[in-house]
Amino acid sequence: MNARLPPPILAACLGLALAAGAPPAAARAASQTVDDRALLDSPNREWLTYGGNYAETHYSPLDQIDPSTLERLGLAWEWEIIGNAGNLEATPLVSGGVIYATGSWSHVFALDAATGELRWRWDPAIVRSRDRGGPSMCCGPVNRGVALYGDRVFVGLLDGRLVALDKDNGHVEWSVQTTPRGADYAITGAPRVVKGNVIIGNAGAEFGVRGYVTAYDAETGDEQWRFHTVPGNPADGFENEAMRAAAETWTGEWWFMGGGGTVWDGLAYDPEEDLLYVGVGNGSPWNQALRSPGGGDNLYLASIVALDPDDGELVWHYQQVPGDSWDYTATQPMMLLDLEIDGRERKVIVQAPKNGFFYVLDRVTGAFISAQPFSDDITWASGVDPETGRPIENPEARYERTGRGTWVSPGPGGAHNWQPMSYNPETGLVYFQASSSQYWYNDVRNIREFVYTPGQYNEGVTTSRGGEPRTARPPLNGGSVLLGWDPVANAEVWRVERQGSSGTLSTGGHLLFRGGAGVLYAHDPANGDILWSADVGGGNMATPVTYELDGRQYIAVEVTAAGGGRGGRGPGGQPARPARIVAFRLY
Repeated sequence: MNARLPPPILAACLGLALAAGAPPAAARAASQTVDDRALLDSPNREWLTYGGNYAETHYSPLDQIDPSTLERLGLAWEWEIIGNAGNLEATPLVSGGVIYATGSWSHVFALDAATGELRWRWDPAIVRSRDRGGPSMCCGPVNRGVALYGDRVFVGLLDGRLVALDKDNGHVEWSVQTTPRGADYAITGAPRVVKGNVIIGNAGAEFGVRGYVTAYDAETGDEQWRFHTVPGNPADGFENEAMRAAAETWTGEWWFMGGGGTVWDGLAYDPEEDLLYVGVGNGSPWNQALRSPGGGDNLYLASIVALDPDDGELVWHYQQVPGDSWDYTATQPMMLLDLEIDGRERKVIVQAPKNGFFYVLDRVTGAFISAQPFSDDITWASGVDPETGRPIENPEARYERTGRGTWVSPGPGGAHNWQPMSYNPETGLVYFQASSSQYWYNDVRNIREFVYTPGQYNEGVTTSRGGEPRTARPPLNGGSVLLGWDPVANAEVWRVERQGSSGTLSTGGHLLFRGGAGVLYAHDPANGDILWSADVGGGNMATPVTYELDGRQYIAVEVTAAGGGRGGRGPGGQPARPARIVAFRLY
């Protein structure tokens, strides 16, 4: 239910907005709203939505910062992200001279984009202990950012709330609980606003939940529609025909353990086709023999689904991993491109998901176009059938069918995870981080001993040997690479070895920005050569954005804290650095 309390009372109930003295940019921001027209055609000088635009290209045509001016690019300001613990994964948004972003534990803050001075900060007061009623989390208290619309900032919280804040002062306008209270759901992804509705999914498949994505009215917080990604108990009836059809691909009593399919990231919108694209996560438990003992494709796990944004009805789907047993989500960032393929103009959606194949689909119909490996070492499948679009699986990877433990690559961390990709229309390349990994999957004991336990991990997989020799494969180094990828040829063009992990930003200044371990880099997008770098200290970075203010172009990015060990020292004996957001500009 929607709360409509006066802002001071509601803020006290749901968190605290800490206001600071309003810097000069506040006057500009106070009168500026973000409307549908701005989201459809985002101003070059701002960054109004997670991917920079609805197509999620993380590209800006700003070109003041280019190879000839990089020597004048220097630190403009930095601001410590107070109270932060854990990795930072948020992409900041910029509107009216103000940066809006999140830290861990769903903190939201607004800064003057020119000076880094705090305008306000909102602490949602998330309970940090599961034992005291805090949220269940598989992968830390991360948050990937906010959405802007009208005069509000929208954020999803780890405890399952979706909250609308006044963008000028951080006061709570409304709050809605999007998940059942006390259930093992969390929200880590950034919302999107489409046609006046705030779109949000959730996480929690490892704990055993049923995934869904929901649209809420941006003005009131009222639920407009909900699309479940896996079917529920048939005895309760089906919400729609999509769930009825999906149920035909499941067996046993899958609903008892939720089924999974959470939508924790991966959204895009095509305003011309009026389609909303949603990436669907892994099965729950991972082990298909436990959740669907008779096999089956288990729709719509590990799929991209296209929905009607007005009512949430399914238009088409494409499943990457039928009967997923390896945590191969399709929730990784997606991108909408218009490409000429085989002499034909195609509207496509591209994705580099966990399973290691780069997919190109027709985004109007969902028709399969191509899929090629971008990971160096894929053992779960030898390829994707060009006629059917189904993976050509390695039977030995199906540990749940053979009853034998086996090494499988990629591991559950994936060949590519949450880090956003970017696209440069000048080079025609897509840029993203890729990793090599492997995992020992074994269900020998779990089949006999597995007991579904709410509130705990329920993968149905053990890494222990269970009597099987673990000598099948030598270890991989697990290093990451930065790839320049041709989506038309579906092939690698260049790579930079072992350069850390972050999302990427492409610009009209013929530059590619991304972060490593405490270092911000600028690459030549044509060949990957490093043209500039700045050591900002700290750990891994999130995803850079760029904006223009008072005639100057800036680059901003969040930097995770460097772990402080004995004596407060970080890696290499350097002083530990707190989590920060840093901004660079030309001098």
